[in-house]
Amino acid sequence: MKATRLLPGVLLGGAMVALLSCTEPAPLGVARHELAPPLPPGGSLEPSLLPWCAPLPYDSVTATIGPAGGVLPVGAHVLVFLPNSLDSAVTVTAVAPSDTVSRVRLEPQGLSFHQPVLLVMSYATCNLLGSTHPLSLVYTTPDLAAILDYLPSMDDADSKTVTGHLKHFSDYAVAW
Repeated sequence: MKATRLLPGVLLGGAMVALLSCTEPAPLGVARHELAPPLPPGGSLEPSLLPWCAPLPYDSVTATIGPAGGVLPVGAHVLVFLPNSLDSAVTVTAVAPSDTVSRVRLEPQGLSFHQPVLLVMSYATCNLLGSTHPLSLVYTTPDLAAILDYLPSMDDADSKTVTGHLKHFSDYAVAW
């Protein structure tokens, strides 16, 4: 008799397991780019995707980086070249405009790497409007008219920085 009383509970439990196994599991460490809304072809930009920031002073830094790697600070942001990111020495320029958007322009545009280069961007002067939603780095058009892609990023709310992996030089900004 006890076995027949357990049968509905076992069947209900089995049905719940089957139902729950039909959905994708939520990983513990979801990357920000996986949370970003999909972009239509050609990208799009809604002003609400870029947090408003108090402008920082303009900064431009030029340096020659070689196969050994290096670190290039520009304004409140830092570009980190890991060893062997580049085959040979290249003169690079990082520009942090004085703007109400946390953004950088990296030149020469289109320069690509053998392994990702890290870009650490500060959003310490940005108004997040009380949001706890993680931020990402985005690849944008030079005039910020469109977000072309979300980069694999890690938001560190304690240091108010977001780190992204770059495959090439272009224009980048902090976005939701």
